[in-house]
Amino acid sequence: MANEDRRRPLRGKIILRGLMVCDTGMHIGAGGNNLDIGGIDSPVVRDPLTREPYVPGSSLKGKMRSLLERQLNLPFNRYGGNGVYRHECSNRKCLACRLFGAAGGRDGDNIPGRIIVRDMSMTKESKERLSEIETGLQYTEWKFENSLDRVTAAANPRQLERVPRGTEFDFEIIYTVESEDEEEIKKDLYNIVQLLRMVEDDTLGGHGSRGYGKVRFNLNIFEGRLIGFYSGDTGASKSLEVKTPEDCTGVVDEMAEFFG
Repeated sequence: MANEDRRRPLRGKIILRGLMVCDTGMHIGAGGNNLDIGGIDSPVVRDPLTREPYVPGSSLKGKMRSLLERQLNLPFNRYGGNGVYRHECSNRKCLACRLFGAAGGRDGDNIPGRIIVRDMSMTKESKERLSEIETGLQYTEWKFENSLDRVTAAANPRQLERVPRGTEFDFEIIYTVESEDEEEIKKDLYNIVQLLRMVEDDTLGGHGSRGYGKVRFNLNIFEGRLIGFYSGDTGASKSLEVKTPEDCTGVVDEMAEFFG
């Protein structure tokens, strides 16, 4: 491929902000290496400084990518280890690879992803509310479960840690604008919004088939920043409020026109 074909113009950023609300308890595991007597078998991931539970951006981004790959019926042609297959290709028109990126390898074309999904921290209101609830844990709850031997009916009890229902997290997704094509920008933004809606009807985190991880996204703000904004041009930005889910279509169209 010619050098000019590998250029990636940076035209600006579009920032999506809002709240993620847990409609059921949610478990995103920390993968602890220690098993303490009387302790929790599967703890949630926490900030090492504040000890507050958070949602890694990789958890949401991975779920979004997985749903898009399945929606588009893409081949799972790349083995990522641990028994996990995913789709990757060197086609820059591939909607999944364009948004989320692809490592083409030695003979392929690397495609850096266009979206950044930030780690999500609990809102101040949720921290205050959870600090008043006595669960024996900091900001979380115990969930006791049993798995049953199908032959002997012997119980195997286990204890999992969950973020309680009603907990809210601030979320932020950043889309990098590389194209002057309004339709391409619209398509990518529509896909981001639609994927968030699909996650709502799926699960986030572990043990989803047992009722965990039902979440809801309240998109509040789309903020567009042309490249001139970063050089001090205050007129090179545009902020659009989202009041209802139905507003997203008009907001996406207006934001794409701003960059077109």
